[in-house]
Amino acid sequence: MIRIVLAEDQGMLLGALGSLLSLEDDMEVVGQAKNGEEAVHLVKDLQPDICIMDIEMPVLTGLEAAEQLRAEACKIIILTTFARAGYFERARKAGVRGYLLKDSPIEELVNSIRTIMAGRRIYAPELVDIAYGEDSEIESPLTDREAEVLELIAEGRTTKQIAGVLHLTPGTVRNYISIILDKMSAGSRIEAVTRYKEKGWSKGK
Repeated sequence: MIRIVLAEDQGMLLGALGSLLSLEDDMEVVGQAKNGEEAVHLVKDLQPDICIMDIEMPVLTGLEAAEQLRAEACKIIILTTFARAGYFERARKAGVRGYLLKDSPIEELVNSIRTIMAGRRIYAPELVDIAYGEDSEIESPLTDREAEVLELIAEGRTTKQIAGVLHLTPGTVRNYISIILDKMSAGSRIEAVTRYKEKGWSKGK
């Protein structure tokens, strides 16, 4: 059972979201907070698996609460109406596992919760486009070694071949690939390569 804490200052939305998530057989809403400070206390007291928070809340914002909860095992999902690059980048630095928009279907949120529980990160494509758009000065989120791995993927190299070229074990290469997919908010190697090239970060032709 996935144990969830919700934090939202709009009471009607908080109740509706709680009711919808509770309909899922594998999910249980164990706590509801109306501001960021209450969310921090609930997460520390209840030790949920997931905490879903709005950004604009009284006392502490969702981002401030996420920063305070970074050391906790609970996975944080930001659910907001604000598709702003600054918010998104701050959320990433706070270790937020999901950043979704409120106008997304409930099915998308439910699927994202399960995906995040499986160890992945989920960011709304609109947010990635804003954060890493053509007019953005934000640099590639990949380290030099991660970029090197992705460039080799773009050449069509297999995990084993990449390991040979970089003198790494296949397991280490797979770890790099997992990190790359997370950072690029990509569901596959091809998607990661495509996005990387679209943003002009690729050194290849």
